[in-house]
Amino acid sequence: MSRRTTVGVSALAAVVLTLTACGGPSNNNGNSGLKGADNAIGQADINPQDASKVKDGGEFRWPVDQLPDNWNYNQLDGTNADGRRMIDTMMPNLWKQKADATFEINKDYLEDAKLASTEPQVLEFKINPKAKWSDGTALSWQDFEAMWKSLSGTDKAFEVAGTTGYEDIEKVEKGATDQEVKVTFKKKFAEYKGMFSPLYPKSMSSVAEEFNKGWADAPKVTAGPFKVGTIDRTAKLVTVVQDPAWWGEKPKLEKITFRQVDRPALADALANGQIDFFDIGSSVDNFTRAKSMQGVTIRQAITPDYSHITFNGADSSILKDPKLRVALMKGIDTKVISKALLGQMLKGDAQVTGNHFFLLGSAGYKDNSAVAAFDKEAAKKQLDELGWKLEGETRKKDGKELLVRYVMPSPNPISDQIAKLTQSQLKEIGAKVEIQAVPSTDFFKQYVNVGNFDMTGFRWLASATPVSDSKGIYYLDPASTNQNYGRIGS
Repeated sequence: MSRRTTVGVSALAAVVLTLTACGGPSNNNGNSGLKGADNAIGQADINPQDASKVKDGGEFRWPVDQLPDNWNYNQLDGTNADGRRMIDTMMPNLWKQKADATFEINKDYLEDAKLASTEPQVLEFKINPKAKWSDGTALSWQDFEAMWKSLSGTDKAFEVAGTTGYEDIEKVEKGATDQEVKVTFKKKFAEYKGMFSPLYPKSMSSVAEEFNKGWADAPKVTAGPFKVGTIDRTAKLVTVVQDPAWWGEKPKLEKITFRQVDRPALADALANGQIDFFDIGSSVDNFTRAKSMQGVTIRQAITPDYSHITFNGADSSILKDPKLRVALMKGIDTKVISKALLGQMLKGDAQVTGNHFFLLGSAGYKDNSAVAAFDKEAAKKQLDELGWKLEGETRKKDGKELLVRYVMPSPNPISDQIAKLTQSQLKEIGAKVEIQAVPSTDFFKQYVNVGNFDMTGFRWLASATPVSDSKGIYYLDPASTNQNYGRIGS
């Protein structure tokens, strides 16, 4: 993987606990068994079943926050998690991520993938000869080459979400046949497993205009167990159906329907049979509703994502001063926010994650949050030293009010709660927070992605390549935003 995926909007306040309500034949809500920080890492109540026990056919109805802004996941507007889940049903993923955060090759697309040399680093791929795009073209080394060139960062006309890994490649060459690929690196890149996934056809990756806008409305070519059935932006749904041209194991489901459902309406949608599950996240209302619904089971799992608040360090924002940002961070008590959101659902305390690279459950996890830990008095002192003096309830400097614009998606009760708690906490240190609620469908494309905020919040979804996932967020490239929406870094 070379980028992180943005997940809807703030559903958890800096914790990595997801509760999910699933429609099913049983109801075990007498004891939901929900635990907080004492929950054993790596234990997830997911009810795994062997595929042979699963019936053939049927439709799975999947709720999403929004439809894709772009079906090219590598384009800046395409990195939303809801879109990625749809894309994964119909585009080649060369690697499978296992439960222990390691990778194995996907035999549907690759016969082999190996590190052929370390000096220089060379990867060799052998494509499954059965693998074909929906236009009848065989997957080939040219798809790899075109994807590398579009994501290498050398041509700024390509509006990419990230260049990590691809910028380190020297060349992509044909092997003995068109289905053999040789990738030579000019600089060693450790997290190469996960690269070229999802793979896109050269017809999309070769031209900047096609890369940026050609797939905005719909994918033009696919190669997966499913294909597009319907994209209906008026009804706010996407259906994918079995592709009879699929060469791999036939999928169990006949159809998947991804339906856009506002967060406050999820419980009603499940009760009415419009969807088959929903993420409770940190919604006490949805948790309470799910507990009372017959035929619904609540499950709990540690997930590879976290909510956060992004600060904007661009020149256009009042928060361009890094010392001011840190002072405000010290005025925000994330433990209080987490408890307010999750306290009624958990038997133990909500655990706040103190690391944005290695999440809870990862071998490398270490709490590094002390640099901006909550300390209200220290925050006030730092603001005074920066010249932001308290005048009445709000601080001012050179006649300018310390007014921060917090952009949040709507309707979303959890985002609203996080924003209001942040507003209340920062008021106590003399900062005025103006909350701007914007439509969920506009939130990323018109606000987050273009830096149109002072503060905002959503979730990042990580993978088994944490460093690669993070570079586009935390490295500052003056020539390309990538996923560094706050324009902060060195």
